[in-house]
Amino acid sequence: MGEPLKPLRVGIVGAGRISGAYLATLTRLTSVELTAVTDLDRGRAEAAAAQYEGQVAVADSVADLVAREDVDAVLNLTVPAAHAGVALQALRAGKHVYGEKPLAANREEADAVLAAARERGLRVGCAPDTVLGTGTQTARKAVDDGLIGRPVAATAFMTGAGHEKWHPDPEFYYRPGGGPLLDMGPYYLSALVHLLGPVVKVTGASSRSRTERTIGGGPRAGHSFPVEVDTHITGTLEHAEGALSTLIMSFDIRAARLPRIEVHGTEASLSVPDPNNFDGAVELNRGDGWETLPASAGYPDAGRGAALADLSEALSAGRPHRASAELAAHVLDVMLTLMDAAEQGRALPVTSTCERPAPVAR
Repeated sequence: MGEPLKPLRVGIVGAGRISGAYLATLTRLTSVELTAVTDLDRGRAEAAAAQYEGQVAVADSVADLVAREDVDAVLNLTVPAAHAGVALQALRAGKHVYGEKPLAANREEADAVLAAARERGLRVGCAPDTVLGTGTQTARKAVDDGLIGRPVAATAFMTGAGHEKWHPDPEFYYRPGGGPLLDMGPYYLSALVHLLGPVVKVTGASSRSRTERTIGGGPRAGHSFPVEVDTHITGTLEHAEGALSTLIMSFDIRAARLPRIEVHGTEASLSVPDPNNFDGAVELNRGDGWETLPASAGYPDAGRGAALADLSEALSAGRPHRASAELAAHVLDVMLTLMDAAEQGRALPVTSTCERPAPVAR
């Protein structure tokens, strides 16, 4: 029997709201070890480190954290505008990176991150890793096993009234780099690539229902702020293998009964659970009613940070990691091309591509 694999030592940059979900997962991953954390608000970093009873260091800055010898990889949980900058700083220090979505604010930043990783022989991963759970992966296995026949179409819908209803500081969702597509699209588009492969062409349209939004709760309740991006986006995606996906991402719909994701084939249809969650019921309909499929693929009992375990195991095994920067860069390109198509009022090709990630077998 060989020696047990050494855990991947991880330093967190950004101890804000989403970090709690990651910390809850990291405490139970044997292939990952949290060693350091930093945040612009030192108090937040200290609060995160305190959960580990002195075993996690608080670094004074990003520069200090990426210079630490006990950090192999950086978990980048900063705001979207800082994703590429922090990733590049970590890569230049010789650290692997896994970050929250999106990979970067634009194509140029994404290309720079990919180039820096290739130049140094380092790995970059990017959320979402929810698609590695039993929900999306069981649906993928059903597609791969031919249960729906040849895939011909899919629908993906994310609708809501807007994050200002619950978020205490929602302005960044309505500034350039925000909006429903860039905010929630990575979950849905990553799932569609897992299920149907990369996208080659898009068409779209977009609008905004209001020029101003008002915070609904918390200490800033009643404060109004301008809306700088479109808040309802609809589009059609053409996948490389020929399937067509219809997409709606909206902060302008107060109530809807639209399914999260459905995939339709020549023999049957598949209902796929919310890609913002790791699990959920997968249902198949061959024309005689819906039946629930047993969970048959995916990481069981997974939580945010599962991709770090996958990255750690991939490094040890010398295989590609699944929540890759290449996938995230393609998803970002699809979203940006869709917004360009909506603005220009015409179909546009998607010039990037990616490998369909390997399935997660049980």
